[in-house]
Amino acid sequence: MSCLILIGMMGAGKTTVGKELARRRKMRFADCDQAIVARTGVSIPTIFELEGEAGFRRRETQMIDELTREPDLVLATGGGVVTTPLNRELMRERGIVIYLDVPTQVLFERTRHDRNRPLLQVENPRQRIEELYRARDPLYRETAHIILEGGRGNPGNMVRQIEEALARYKADTCRP
Repeated sequence: MSCLILIGMMGAGKTTVGKELARRRKMRFADCDQAIVARTGVSIPTIFELEGEAGFRRRETQMIDELTREPDLVLATGGGVVTTPLNRELMRERGIVIYLDVPTQVLFERTRHDRNRPLLQVENPRQRIEELYRARDPLYRETAHIILEGGRGNPGNMVRQIEEALARYKADTCRP
């Protein structure tokens, strides 16, 4: 089985849903941001502080390249992964990409107290989420094989929706 890759905005539930999806499908789980932290030994905000967003994005592309080569893996990506064209290409070619599309109000509610998100350390985080969503949504849609509305219900419900969508996707792509 190929890699299942979850994309979407920060706070969309990629890690939470990804862990449950991996458990149910008896696959390994990896979180791209957590893998970068494990490799570097420092937090994402520290990487942003020392290397800027461009330095972080270089590390992210390297990790995406490595992780998408692994079979039987559910991969949760960072929200900005789609801003790099090579990442979009690697993910689309090497896995089934699932976009968890969550309303900006829900994203704000989920992330407003999280100090570990460098792009939200601004005066108006709600406005920043809306700006990021407007910029990234077309890229998520371009990259995804499957698009699901998220933000409602529990992770188990989201996993069921993903499994149903995967079954439809595989049936559609296997037709002659």
